[in-house]
Amino acid sequence: MASIASDLAQRLADNAEAVCRRYLSKGRKEGRYWLVGDVHNTPGRSLYVRLSASPDGRGAAGKWTDAQSGDHGDLLDIIAAAQSCRTMRETLDEARRFLSMPIAPPTEDTPARRTKAPTGTPEAARRLQAASKPILRSVVATYLATRRITDLTGCEALGYHPHCWYRASEDDDPDVRPAWPAMIAAVTDLDSTITGVHRTWLTPDGSDKAPVAYPRRAMGHLLGHGVRFGRRGRVMLVGEGIETMLSLRQVMPAAAAIAGLSAAHLAAILFPAGLQRLYVARDDDPAGAGALATLTERATATGIEIVPLEPQLDDFNSDLRAFGRDRLAANLRSQLRAEDAELYLKTG
Repeated sequence: MASIASDLAQRLADNAEAVCRRYLSKGRKEGRYWLVGDVHNTPGRSLYVRLSASPDGRGAAGKWTDAQSGDHGDLLDIIAAAQSCRTMRETLDEARRFLSMPIAPPTEDTPARRTKAPTGTPEAARRLQAASKPILRSVVATYLATRRITDLTGCEALGYHPHCWYRASEDDDPDVRPAWPAMIAAVTDLDSTITGVHRTWLTPDGSDKAPVAYPRRAMGHLLGHGVRFGRRGRVMLVGEGIETMLSLRQVMPAAAAIAGLSAAHLAAILFPAGLQRLYVARDDDPAGAGALATLTERATATGIEIVPLEPQLDDFNSDLRAFGRDRLAANLRSQLRAEDAELYLKTG
């Protein structure tokens, strides 16, 4: 099976651009690469597929990397994700159809189902979340405390994994450890179904993020979904980062919040039923401005009021660490609607 898969992967690599045009049709060619949002054909530029081998021989045609999640693989993985293939047999048969090769007859040694969930899928995300432990008295709580986040009310979406696998990238040291403690954040849809997870790798003592090239990675189906804190209501908070939203909840613990995990995903957040006002904690950068503009356009069309929240520094966790809760609350009070400040803002 391995040799068959390797042969098909090489044949696909020889036709890499045609594969991308078929299975990643929402992307585009730029130079030697095909750029798209992710393996599920989401529009964007995070995932890049090498269409031809690099002149120095270091990069092979058909190999891809998702800069956001850190996942990588070959074109068989792209086909498996794009076609929602449940078994290796289904993936290989689809590859043969694309290559106009005859479909091989079933054999007894062909496994009926993969024993391991395909990398980056919601199933793999749910398994990782299920293997996580509560964050109370864990290195996750220690890490958050270093960010001055100590009130963890409503943080059921967060978990702790003591040995979370880290896939090294070309930017990592050759001897980087393969596993680290990690904060696992469940990404859910409007029905509370887990569609993905976000991982933040940490040092063993929780004093900082792990010394790896990409200490934050997400996997699964993320578009429109997010990491949720508290119960949804008519007024909610939304922003990019988990620590940004937890920082706001240090002074607004009763307000429901959603972390979109990136500017692009923040702009695509799906609105819960009954939502009337959405406070957008934007990061102070061009991507944050773009996400706010897109959210405002989408929300206005549905009658939802958008109110931007501006940090004094680059984000609200920086504000919390630099100025403390009282000054953070004072800055927010001047931006919140009066009735929301009275209802949600914690004083003292």
